[in-house]
Amino acid sequence: MRRAGALAAGPAALALVLALAGCGMVPGSVTPVDEAEFTNELAIPPLAPSRVVDGTRVFELTAQEGTTEFRPGVQTETWGFNGSYLGPTLRAERGERVAVEFTNELGERTSVHWHGMHLPAAMDGGPHQEVEPGATWRPTWEIDQPAASLWYHPHPHGVTEEHVYRGLAGMFLLDDDASRAAALPQEYGVDDVPVIVQDKVFDDDGQLELEDNGSEPGTLGGTVLANGTVGAYHEVTTERVRLRLLNGSTARTYQLGFQDRDMELVASDGGLLDAPVTLEQVRLAPGERAEVVVEMEPGETTRLHSFEADLGGVVVPFAMGGNDAFDVLELRAADELTPSPEPAWEPSVHAAQDALHEDSAAVTRTFDLDDRQINGRRMDMGRIDEVVSEGDTEIWEVRSIVPMPHSFHVHDVQFRILSVDGDAPPPELAGPKDTVYLEPNRTYRLLMRFDDYTDPDVPYMFHCHMLLHEDEGMMGQFVVVGPGQEAGTPPDGHGGGHGGGHGDAHGGDADTHAAHH
Repeated sequence: MRRAGALAAGPAALALVLALAGCGMVPGSVTPVDEAEFTNELAIPPLAPSRVVDGTRVFELTAQEGTTEFRPGVQTETWGFNGSYLGPTLRAERGERVAVEFTNELGERTSVHWHGMHLPAAMDGGPHQEVEPGATWRPTWEIDQPAASLWYHPHPHGVTEEHVYRGLAGMFLLDDDASRAAALPQEYGVDDVPVIVQDKVFDDDGQLELEDNGSEPGTLGGTVLANGTVGAYHEVTTERVRLRLLNGSTARTYQLGFQDRDMELVASDGGLLDAPVTLEQVRLAPGERAEVVVEMEPGETTRLHSFEADLGGVVVPFAMGGNDAFDVLELRAADELTPSPEPAWEPSVHAAQDALHEDSAAVTRTFDLDDRQINGRRMDMGRIDEVVSEGDTEIWEVRSIVPMPHSFHVHDVQFRILSVDGDAPPPELAGPKDTVYLEPNRTYRLLMRFDDYTDPDVPYMFHCHMLLHEDEGMMGQFVVVGPGQEAGTPPDGHGGGHGGGHGDAHGGDADTHAAHH
């Protein structure tokens, strides 16, 4: 992969764009997306095999180099998990204990973070659990959260953008009693389809190019992929199809929907909504997910479309992808379709224990996102920014104070959005979330609870999920402590590659050893 030459830092580039805007030189878009011919069958990431050992479901993942043919006859150098690009879909049930034997066969350190997962900090796969080349890391934990479409991706300090952009990402699906019994499409890869949406820049030789030219909020590519497929189509054989949408891009925000029909939103980042919501479009910033159900008629064709993205009060949306509109995925209905029920489900037996209550909030914290800082500070691996007490319910008031795109992701928890500028959130933001797009100069009040896992030394992260911003310092750290504990000292950042790991009575082990080839 090549990097385009650096031209300017983010603020300088923003100043240049503002100057152009002031001179009336405002194009429709400076980040257009190429029109695709939808002639390639959508690749479906395989379900990862697993084995059950002493009651633990064990998966194996290997980060490796390879080549991928995105365009006919052109081999593009890429990275992937268990293959050349992206990774298999991991799947587990609530109540199961899982372990992942992750081997790094790259030529540099990386990590694998379980985005959206509730688990011990030492198993989180963040920058404190980087894995050395040739080493294997084995995090293990118990699944104790609602059914959801989660994902996994690298989180190495300072180079997350590059590692994700090269192709390291995959889905991690959780099931529970409510999802199993739901009247929803359930056959993986047929009527229950993962759709990882990404954008790329290819150079003249067909190689991935990560632009480093000061553009905001990072590289915005002219080629859009669905599950690594350019111009993808999917054959629909049922009256309804469930799309598990993931914005796997490093910077671009999508406004996804259909030009000829509504869709039913059934789940957000952290699981099922209380009831289906009929929508025309759903906005997804990097890292956000949405599950939608689309109804089809026999023999018809429609396309998942990204409309011009509503980026809120950003100063120059044309330079940040806001004016771009393009098709993403074609759905082709068979001449005969198997009947599908209307989406419906009952609450989980765990619903009461999962519920969050605003009147239980013990602490309110404020987070202001600036250019590359949160609360005026850049990321420091050796500094604990916030100390949280186990079992506490908290409200985090989060705001972007600059007119550029930012998103906010919190590790370990799923939160509920209480309000946006004092108003109730729109229905699509009313479900469980772990990542939210921040429209500039609006206050998002997030309700969350920190259950189960304490570790005064190993922190979780909170950060902007525009990955260039994260890499350049827009991230902080928090620890969860038990009674009588105080925040300790974070490890050196490479705990995943040197053996051992931190845990507690709930946390289990995190073994690391040299890989055997």
